[in-house]
Amino acid sequence: MPDYLCLLYNEDADEEERQARWDELPRWHALTERMREAGVWVANNPLHGVDAATTVRVRAGDVQLTDGPFATTKEILAGYYLLRCRDLDEALRWAAQFPLAEYGSVEVRPVLDLDG
Repeated sequence: MPDYLCLLYNEDADEEERQARWDELPRWHALTERMREAGVWVANNPLHGVDAATTVRVRAGDVQLTDGPFATTKEILAGYYLLRCRDLDEALRWAAQFPLAEYGSVEVRPVLDLDG
């Protein structure tokens, strides 16, 4: 079965909104458990904020390090889920259940299988 990476994006929020999002943790745990039971869950993790990011570029042999993300956007990459699903439709059905889809966005991208 192919793997699908679900990239979780949302807009940065004030402290009250951030707390409301953390209060959704039981929904996330329940969904993750359903994914495990269904045999599609491979891995997931939240990410530190963009202030902890470093972008690495190598140009003409010189390593360039830049504090922050690759691009400045309204939405930030907040975390990911790696799912192993029968097909894209199944991955999209799971992605639609992420609580973050209600206020952010979930990008579902097939993982390239270099062994197959």
